[in-house]
Amino acid sequence: MFSIFRQLVFVVTFTVFLVNCVDYDILFANKLVNHTDSSKVTLPDAFLPVDVCGARIRDNVFVIFILVISGVFWLHRLIKFIYNICCYWEIRSFYINALKMSMADLPYFTWQEMQARIVEIQKEHQICIHKKELTELDIYHRILRFKNYMVAMVNKSLLPVRFRAPLLGDIVFYTRGLKYNFELIFFWGPGSLFENEWSLKPEYKRGSNRLELADKLSTRILWIGVANLLLCPVILIWQILYAFFSYTEVIKREPGSLGARCWSLYGRCYLRHFNELDHELMSRLSKGYKASSKYMNCFMSPLLTVVAKNVAFFAGSILAVLIALTIYDEDVLAVEHVLTSITLLGVCITVCRSFIPDKHLVFCPEQLLKVILAHIHYMPDHWQGNAHRYETRDEFAQLFQYKAVFIMEELLSPVITPFILIFCLRRKSLEIIDFFRNFTVEVVGVGDTCSFAQMDVRQHGHPAWMSAGKTEASIYQQAEDGKTELSLMHFAITNPHWQPPRESTNFISQLKEKVHREAICGQQGILTENHIFSSIQSESEPHSLIANLLVGPPSLASLNLGREASMTNHVVDVGLADGASALRSFSPLSTSQHLRSSYASTRLPRSDSAALGGGRAMVGSGTDARTASSGSSAWEGQLNSMVLSEYASTEMSIHAVYMHELHKQQSRGQLSRHTWHRQDSDESSEGIPDDGEAPRNLPRSNTFPCAGTPQQEGAPLHNTAQRRYGGTTESLSGGSRPMARFSRIPMGGWAEEAQASRLHDPVPEEGSEDELPPHIHKVT
Repeated sequence: MFSIFRQLVFVVTFTVFLVNCVDYDILFANKLVNHTDSSKVTLPDAFLPVDVCGARIRDNVFVIFILVISGVFWLHRLIKFIYNICCYWEIRSFYINALKMSMADLPYFTWQEMQARIVEIQKEHQICIHKKELTELDIYHRILRFKNYMVAMVNKSLLPVRFRAPLLGDIVFYTRGLKYNFELIFFWGPGSLFENEWSLKPEYKRGSNRLELADKLSTRILWIGVANLLLCPVILIWQILYAFFSYTEVIKREPGSLGARCWSLYGRCYLRHFNELDHELMSRLSKGYKASSKYMNCFMSPLLTVVAKNVAFFAGSILAVLIALTIYDEDVLAVEHVLTSITLLGVCITVCRSFIPDKHLVFCPEQLLKVILAHIHYMPDHWQGNAHRYETRDEFAQLFQYKAVFIMEELLSPVITPFILIFCLRRKSLEIIDFFRNFTVEVVGVGDTCSFAQMDVRQHGHPAWMSAGKTEASIYQQAEDGKTELSLMHFAITNPHWQPPRESTNFISQLKEKVHREAICGQQGILTENHIFSSIQSESEPHSLIANLLVGPPSLASLNLGREASMTNHVVDVGLADGASALRSFSPLSTSQHLRSSYASTRLPRSDSAALGGGRAMVGSGTDARTASSGSSAWEGQLNSMVLSEYASTEMSIHAVYMHELHKQQSRGQLSRHTWHRQDSDESSEGIPDDGEAPRNLPRSNTFPCAGTPQQEGAPLHNTAQRRYGGTTESLSGGSRPMARFSRIPMGGWAEEAQASRLHDPVPEEGSEDELPPHIHKVT
């Protein structure tokens, strides 16, 4: 936040100085100064006197307006800065006094180590007074409460970020400014749906006044949209100046940087698992960056390549002549526009080279897309088998966009955002109200969280993703694209000591049994013929460890984790038998015991029989190295956390590929429902009767339920103490008991409870997702 604070002050003051305090006639040598030798004009000669500069500022009304707006915004950021400093000081005290971590050693602790310490001190000191023990899921929920809501709303196509533009077709527009306004409206702004950092307002938990609340939300969105429209000139000027000061030097130094690609904000939200921290997400996407770039480069136009080669040749020829003349006589640089021509020709050549593919590279789009899937874990069904089509490429470009497109969208954001809020988001106000009521669950010790983040396959599983027979969710309640199932596997692998609910445990166990069956029937456990590991490697990974784990008993003495991997990404078709064999390699007998025995024989001074015994396997997904080593302090002390993190990442990558193959088989011959072809209203949903006459200009919620539907009996949502608003399910800390629930249309009343004392969190920032301060609650 402090960097943005300084950037704001610098950009505003420096811009005002350039506009009002510089005599450009002197700077451009159009006017002589009072010197005997006119050639000795210095830069300070172009600066106007202080009194003249002050008079020009006072006479310029627009500059005064800009300074006033900037001053108000500066005071706002200053107050937030001071408040966050106080919150961070409390967090620092918590790390030092409760977790026993010094600030000097803090950068060297992994997230898993800090999380384990929080779980342990809860048992001793009861830092959360509402429950005896904290789970890993409770910690994730407190940190990612609002982000889980955003992921769920993108997954259910609730946010208006997809549009059909003339001549451009289907586009995605999701910028930092639009994201900031969404969070302002839903979570923490004045009049938002949440009354504090952990609790939804009581009126939004009942369905009796949904139309009134929707009308109120619609009016609030309208006023926020009007405010954005009035501030559009100021914000637009700020965006232009900030982009100019940020990217001009980069473009001059690396002109090809605008042709580089980056993961879009929409891509980060669409590809994010429920309960996935920022560093986990960025690590996963970064591993898929090179494969994604290669895939996008497969679609070079031959005509554009020929044009780029010729333009580069002509520009290079002219540049070579100018450089040769400069070497012969440096006075050539003093000729007008010569230096500018050299710079522009260099930029032109760099841009043209980005359109010329490497003639020595051979691309296979299908195989590259399989590599990408192993890292990003999510992919629409119609991409498989169509990786060579430009339609697939264009849709993937919405997730993996050019840096230049990202900058252009940010510049256009102040102009487009007000219209999206006024004309698109307002129409979804009733659906938003229904969403927060129907998909909000109260968890003791955590507060109100998104029910999708519970990763319960019974409540939100999809039958086409191995959840058939274990889910009772309607189409409205199902998460799309296997979000529940893949998030569950990711969280279980990342946190091997976490105990999932009964339904989720059954799901993981069934997956494990299916993997075992496929491995026996497909390849009889012969791992040496399986090359699936090569499809999930990147040049930044310690691939030798992963290869050894999947091929057979490793020799850890030969590992060289310090050198960078240079193995080429050999990609093959991954069938069910290959995936099953690879996943079977993560069993205690075939991997963990070999891994630990080999390590002990090569590195440990003595054999620890207790440590080398069978490790406790993670429920349903094979043995994670961290879990298998839980009984050996020597193991944990010797094998660094990076290797263990790569081990878990590789296991999840194999699971993702394997689950997509299963889904492809199960959904073959059926019309798959995915984000890219979802309409604004789900035609398969039931019609919703209104409680009363809808207000004018307030549309009905065709895809979201309301009262007046039959009830069905069901089991409680979780074995932990929680309450599901909308009358679906409820279970208290004293034990689980069946409650009435609505299978297809969850609605009903909600019993109010006494609220806990308010916890203090750092205030969210308006920057990008990576710049947000952590949502860590004050622990008393």
